[in-house]
Amino acid sequence: MGHIAKKIVFSGRVQGVGFRYTAQRSAQQYELVGYVKNLPNGCVEMFAQGDERDVNNCIADIERNFKEYIANTNVEDTALTGAYDRFLITF
Repeated sequence: MGHIAKKIVFSGRVQGVGFRYTAQRSAQQYELVGYVKNLPNGCVEMFAQGDERDVNNCIADIERNFKEYIANTNVEDTALTGAYDRFLITF
């Protein structure tokens, strides 16, 4: 499997519940690079880059851990970038 990048926007009650920290921990376990951040509209945006299987498993883990908080998950394929060397919580 090759490396891919995805932009994911989680909506629902996803701020103030430890979402970003859990997402960061999961992404680091899968050795992904990118970021997770709160958006002004109450959603959480995540950019994840790495092995296709690992990116998909990370998203699935987050959805499983926060199933009672996530109303919708929007996943878009995006271009690979060399901008990240680790997975960060950004603001």
